Amino acid sequence: MSERRDAAGAAFQFLSRFPVKSQPGFSPELLKRSVVYYPLVGAAIGLCTALCAAAATLLLPPLPAAVITLILWVGLTGGLHLDGWMDSADALLSYRPRERMLEIMKDSRVGAMGVLACVLLLMLKASLLAALLEGSSLFELPLLLLPLIWSRWFMVRAMSRWPLARAGEGLAGSFAGMPPLLERRALLSAALLSLAAGALPALGEGTAAWPLQLAAVLLLPGAAWICGTLAARRISSRLGGLTGDIYGALNELLEAALLLLLVLLQHNLM
Repeated sequence: MSERRDAAGAAFQFLSRFPVKSQPGFSPELLKRSVVYYPLVGAAIGLCTALCAAAATLLLPPLPAAVITLILWVGLTGGLHLDGWMDSADALLSYRPRERMLEIMKDSRVGAMGVLACVLLLMLKASLLAALLEGSSLFELPLLLLPLIWSRWFMVRAMSRWPLARAGEGLAGSFAGMPPLLERRALLSAALLSLAAGALPALGEGTAAWPLQLAAVLLLPGAAWICGTLAARRISSRLGGLTGDIYGALNELLEAALLLLLVLLQHNLM
């Protein structure tokens, strides 16, 4: 039990800014075991985001409500994945040789392409959140958990399936040699959390919510796998593997892509 508690605490401390009092440390072994709880961290962030969205829409129009929700969303992650997104954009959009791109990602400074990529990503997320809030009832907002659950599951898959671009270097090196069993457990966790999140709209709206609920629960995991795999393969072919920054960038990419799919489903099924 204490091992599970430490692993869960490490996942929350690493991926979020929730006030977890546990002090398990960040040994490579513990970090590997903690990946099972990545979807749970995503669900916790998503739940807070959905509650904030519900409260904000009662008081404000969709756009400012969406921006406030996004501020909380980013704040709960500490900007961890956004940092990886910006560093990855600086490197990959420089079109430099492999070694130079890896050097750019190690640089703590953010370049023009990183800033531009961050601004455009946040604008896209804010607009999608506004569209979702404008067209949904309060009972549909739990579906917001799904993009955050499955984007974090794919980070676990990326750690397990693709080699490291810098073997043994950086924090990403702590996840090298991760047992496939941990990936399967993370997948099971993501599936169970998705079913729970997808069932909530039906509790409030009955059969009226079933088309959107079923489509979201069935299609978003597949979309995460397809989009994530295509992106990871392309990046790995350019860098000779993945890095910690790339894991964060993949999370941001999939959050936006799955949020876009959720908006498309909502506008076509409801």
